[in-house]
Amino acid sequence: MAITIVPQAPSPEPPADDWRVWARRFLRNRSSVWGAVIVLVFLLVAVIGQIMPYDPTSQNLEERLLSPRMTHVLGTDDLGRDIGLRIVAGAWISLQVGLISVGIALVLGTALGTLAGYAGKWADEAIMRGVDLMMAFPGILLAILIVAVMGPSLTNAMIAIGLVNVPVYARLVRASVLGVTSQEFVEAAHASGASHGAIIFRHVLPNCLTPLMVQATLGIATAILETAGLSFLGLGAQPPTPEWGTMLNSARAFIRSAPWIVTFPGLAIMMVVLGFNLLGDGLRDLLDPKTKRQV
Repeated sequence: MAITIVPQAPSPEPPADDWRVWARRFLRNRSSVWGAVIVLVFLLVAVIGQIMPYDPTSQNLEERLLSPRMTHVLGTDDLGRDIGLRIVAGAWISLQVGLISVGIALVLGTALGTLAGYAGKWADEAIMRGVDLMMAFPGILLAILIVAVMGPSLTNAMIAIGLVNVPVYARLVRASVLGVTSQEFVEAAHASGASHGAIIFRHVLPNCLTPLMVQATLGIATAILETAGLSFLGLGAQPPTPEWGTMLNSARAFIRSAPWIVTFPGLAIMMVVLGFNLLGDGLRDLLDPKTKRQV
């Protein structure tokens, strides 16, 4: 009687992409590490701005235009307000601006991109031509138009920035959906009788998260910068709100006599935008399978 020996299947190797490998990949990219550090400091400052017992809008005309010193580390503005306290308070506003603006763009852009990529035909054509029309206008000019119609305020500025960035997410999601829907597991889901909603939310959208995460991180930096620009033009946050763009607008007349009023809010904007850009680039290199490096 012949004995058949069935070879045992080799034991599966541990997954190469566990959290330790991902952490090593991330830490090898010094730019992304610095970006993460800047973003964490920004988040910490934003939280401190919410719990500090000082009023960043309180005025003291006897201490107006003081240069940086021990009592006022970053100096005071033309109304005697501490610039350091106002920058700390403005961090929370900038965080809200980034999250809310990106949230609006992400939700609307994902919905439009998914519908265009999954439905195709006339829906794809109509949505993409509308997206192309929006992208034909410079983003900042379109945001100015929207705020001019709705009225100048921080809330309207966030809405405008969110709407202006919808086409970016719509095109990104559409491209990802077109790539995912051609995969065999989606065709198998169709063959098994799964509904369109189940296919979209269980199979399609989860496989589009990677580019969305990267774009959202970069989008926060863009939203903060664009909202500061609208506030600088007087279309965003209104005085005495300690928003960084508004602070720059109020300090224009003192750029030579008291340069610290302009310098420190400008540096705050630059560092936060730089931090989110570096972090977004690091996430792209980490999550994109084409740029992953073997460890």
